[in-house]
Amino acid sequence: MPAPVCLIVNPAAGGGKAGRLAAAVEQALGGHGLSVRRIDTRHLDHARELAEDAARRGETVVALSGDGMLGVVADVLRDVPGTVLGVLPGGRGNDLARVLGIPEDAVAACATIAHGIPRPVDLGLVSDARSEAQGRAFVGIASVGFDSEANRIANEAPAWLGGLVYAYGAMRALISWRPARFEIELDPPGERHSFSAYSIGACNSKAYGGGMRAAPDAMLDDGLLEVVVLESVGKLRFVARIFPKVFSGTHVHEPCVHVFRAAEVTISADRPFTMYADGDPIGELPVSVRALRGAVTMLTPATAPEDSPFSGTPPLSAPAGPTTAPGAPASPHDESAAGS
Repeated sequence: MPAPVCLIVNPAAGGGKAGRLAAAVEQALGGHGLSVRRIDTRHLDHARELAEDAARRGETVVALSGDGMLGVVADVLRDVPGTVLGVLPGGRGNDLARVLGIPEDAVAACATIAHGIPRPVDLGLVSDARSEAQGRAFVGIASVGFDSEANRIANEAPAWLGGLVYAYGAMRALISWRPARFEIELDPPGERHSFSAYSIGACNSKAYGGGMRAAPDAMLDDGLLEVVVLESVGKLRFVARIFPKVFSGTHVHEPCVHVFRAAEVTISADRPFTMYADGDPIGELPVSVRALRGAVTMLTPATAPEDSPFSGTPPLSAPAGPTTAPGAPASPHDESAAGS
């Protein structure tokens, strides 16, 4: 029998989009033959509680939300063995769904919950570099510096901007931005670099900010972070040459952009900064960011996108989605349900 689904909805995500879609999504999941229990979240800590409870019940945890809540839910599920996470795009950016090749339409994306392939997926973990505290996980990209101010502005922007909110935040942040001095250490104790820079990104996934391909070569299953450094350049050059290329990922070929690969990186700066991950604040510099290889199992489309985020790690089972536990033999795929 298919595992029951706990549909966790952030009704405020996407300026209320997730709340408006929730009933149709619940119906679509039921149309795929899944037993669904829907719960709306009140805040991120509530989402954590709901996700842990659902995982302990043996339910497939499905999040209809933006990447921020996905990161919080994934952070919880990494501590519950055997749990499967489903991703439904309900926010403004939906970058993880985009990278995985999940349809932008949340109702259409329900097919991935019903018939997707469970795959082990890496998470990133941000911790205070000065303490032994456990830290918090994220699914996409953790960045700091110019991005800190851009994220703050984007989070305060009106909902009607939709996916443009991140570009809006970047342009607004540029007005008052002044470069900072950053230091990174790769795989401590290891190679150190110091830069006068706009931002530092520790990238578990390829994209953030509603389609900005900050780390086009990042993989979700290699146990490594792409550490992307944008050195200081003039504001006119940033606007005219660097920023437009972020949407295609070709900015990484610019001389002022440096890309390193490491399992862990520590980041510090010459003035205070808040690091953001998946659009939400996650820590204060100095921080340590490391990759957690295969930390959570996610349902992914049976056919990977052309620019696959997977480096070759095999899925845990054949296309059966939540109908089988990770590692268990797959049950026969019901082709008749694919279009329901």
